[in-house]
Amino acid sequence: MHNMEYLTRAIKNLKPTSEFSYQDNNYSTIKWDVLDGDAPTQKQIDDEIKNIKAVEITEAQERATAKAKLISKLGITEDEAKLLFS
Repeated sequence: MHNMEYLTRAIKNLKPTSEFSYQDNNYSTIKWDVLDGDAPTQKQIDDEIKNIKAVEITEAQERATAKAKLISKLGITEDEAKLLFS
């Protein structure tokens, strides 16, 4: 995922009703069009981006584990699974 998407997702997680724009993936350029309460700090946004990435890693690991279990249960190889499911 592109860093700009992480910035947008982090802001939306922290301030779901906000409307904003920014340039060059730069916190200092954020222009708040709609914001309830205080703007999140750079640290809060950075921490939220770390949380988003950690969740993505965990989900990817869980999918890989589930896939490996299914392949094992079916008694087929990874290559055979790719042929069947691609």
